[in-house]
Formats: sequence, structure tokens, C-alpha cells
Amino acid sequence: MAETAGRGGWTVLETLERGQVCKGVVSSIERFGAFVDIGGFHGLVNAAELTWAHHFEAVSDIVEVGQEVTIVVLDVDVERERASFSLKALYPDPLEEFARVQFGRLIPGRVERVVRIGAFVQVHENFAGLVPIHELAERDADQPESVLQIDDEAMVEVAGINLHRRRILLSLRS
Repeated sequence: MAETAGRGGWTVLETLERGQVCKGVVSSIERFGAFVDIGGFHGLVNAAELTWAHHFEAVSDIVEVGQEVTIVVLDVDVERERASFSLKALYPDPLEEFARVQFGRLIPGRVERVVRIGAFVQVHENFAGLVPIHELAERDADQPESVLQIDDEAMVEVAGINLHRRRILLSLRS
């Protein structure tokens, strides 16, 4: 998860605490995340902790080597000389705001994917929800693609939100 750079890095590691906010510099980028240098100690920002965005292609889409960043310390393991950091922890979860404002409402969305179990509809720039096959239409729809196609615009009801699992349940109203 991290590597120290001599005694200076060790000293920094010993002072880190969970929840602490620090400035650092992105020292390297891997497919699984980015390492951030804080005074000679290199801790990991896992890809899942980079942004609240719905998805991104590569870590380099979010940060670049040499970029100064502000991070939150998520975990410190002095014995293993590791620490994990987060960039997104500094910002409010957009799903919580979405839940407060949109739950139970009829909103526009765009179909991202049609799968065997239903259709995923983008309802916010950062996330999509699932319209399960039984919620696709008032008529029985055995094949989701008989009701919706990729890139279709649709009005969907926000029928359920699970903040912990980060899932949105939608219903299609025709």
C-alpha cells in the first residue's frame, strides 16, 4: 500500500492519524490507484477513493504525477509501514444529495446499458440506476430491449436508493 523513503518517511508515518487532512504530491500512478508523497512517505489512494464520479477509464483521468492534492487519511498501519488515503472523502457524497432531492420523483434519464435483468439508466452525471425487468413497463416485457434501447431518453421514477450499497432502483412510467 505504501513505501517509506528513509527515516523522514518513517517519522511522517508515525504522525499520521485516521481522519487527518494533509497536502501531498502524486508521486506515481498505477492501474489500482495513485501514490501520494507526504514528506517522504508514500501512501496509496485506491482508485475507488479518487472521486465520486460514476466511472472513469484510468487513474490518470483524475490525477497526474506531480499534482498537489489534499487527502484524508483513511487508515494507518505503522507495523506494515502502510497508509491509505482518500481524495473523495473531502467532498459530500452526491448520492446523498440526490436521495434528498429526487427520491420518489419522476425524472429524465438516458439508457446506458440494457441487460438480461433490466436497463441501467443514467439519472445524474455521477451515477445510474437499474430499472429491473418487472418495472420496465405495465405490459409484460420478457426482453428489456423490446422496451428500451441504448441512448433512449426515458422518464423514470426513483423508487429506491440504498446509500450503503450505492444502488438506485428505478421504475419506468409510460
